[in-house]
Amino acid sequence: MSRPLFEYHPVLGYRFVPGLKARVPHEAGGYLVRANAAGFRSEREFTPARPEGAYRVLLFGDSFTAGDGVSNRDRYSDLLEGRIPGLQVFNFGLPGSGTDQQYLAWREMAGGIEHDLLVIAVQVENIRRVAARLRTFEAEGREVVLAKPYFTLEEHGGLSLHQVPVPREPLRPEDVPPDQLRHLDRGGDHALVRKVVNKLGVKEMVQTLTRYQPLPAYDRADHPDWRLMHAILSRWAAESAAPVLLIPVPLYQYVEETSSSEGYQQRFRELAGHTGAMLHDPLPDFHRLGKAERRQLRFARDIHPTPAWHRVMADSLAPRLESLMSAPRPAS
Repeated sequence: MSRPLFEYHPVLGYRFVPGLKARVPHEAGGYLVRANAAGFRSEREFTPARPEGAYRVLLFGDSFTAGDGVSNRDRYSDLLEGRIPGLQVFNFGLPGSGTDQQYLAWREMAGGIEHDLLVIAVQVENIRRVAARLRTFEAEGREVVLAKPYFTLEEHGGLSLHQVPVPREPLRPEDVPPDQLRHLDRGGDHALVRKVVNKLGVKEMVQTLTRYQPLPAYDRADHPDWRLMHAILSRWAAESAAPVLLIPVPLYQYVEETSSSEGYQQRFRELAGHTGAMLHDPLPDFHRLGKAERRQLRFARDIHPTPAWHRVMADSLAPRLESLMSAPRPAS
C-alpha cells in the first residue's frame, strides 16, 4: 500500500503529513513531495523571523500552486525564488482545497510569520469549492466523500463558519444524505456525461464545438457562489496587514480558449477595485504561446500543470514581484 500523503486536520480538513518525503506515481514518471513540519510542501520550515534583506511572500492556493504532478523544485514558487535574488516564498498550497480552506490555513498557520506580501492564487474553479460542504476524492482506487469546513453568507453580509471541527470519517457517495447532495462537489456539472466524453477521447472537440463554460457562476455579479467567494476574499484582504496580490489562476479551457474567460476576469477586476488588493492576471501571458505550446501546459490525462506551465507562471509573475520588491517598503 502506498504511503499516505495527507493527515486529518480539524480546521482545514487535512494537510500533508508533516515531515513527509515521498515519490508519487504519475503518468509523467512520478514526482517528489517533501513537506515541512507545518504540513505543507516545502524544502524549508516556515520560520517566523524574516531574514535580513529578504523579501518574503506568503503564497496560498490549491493543487496548481502546491504542484500536483511536479516535484517541489519545478513549481512556479520555487522557480521564482531561484530567479529573483532576495525573494523568499512560503508556499502554503493545499491540493483539493477551496479558497475558504486556504483562508483558514492563513488564519491558523501564518500568524506571526513576518512577510512583505500575501499572494492569493485563486484557481478559478474554487468558486465551486467554496459553495460545497462535501467533496469527492479518490482513495485507494475508490471514490469517497469527505466533509470540509465551509462558510455561509448571512443576510447582513457577514460570514458564518460551519463544520469545524471537520468530521473525520469519509462517506461512500451512496451514503450521502439526500438533503446534502446539492452541497456535494463532484468536480463539475454533468459528471456522467463528462466520464463518457473523456473515455471516448473527444473532450476537447466537444468543448470547442459547444463553447462549454465550466464555471457559469462568474457570469453574474449577484450569483450566490460569487457573492460568497467575494465575501471570503474581501475579509481575507481586509484582515491582512501586508499588501495583497490576487491571481486568478485559469483552467485549461481558458488557456486553450475553448471557453470564454470574460466572466471571471470581470469579477476579479471588480473584486480588486472593491478591496484595494492588487491584481495580476496571467492569462494574457499564456495566450502569447501558440496553440500547440499551450496544450503542452497540462499532462496528457491529468489536467494539472506540467513543468512548462509553472515556467510560464514564473515568467508572468517575476516582473510584477521585482517591481514590488524595488518599491519603498511601508514602515512596520
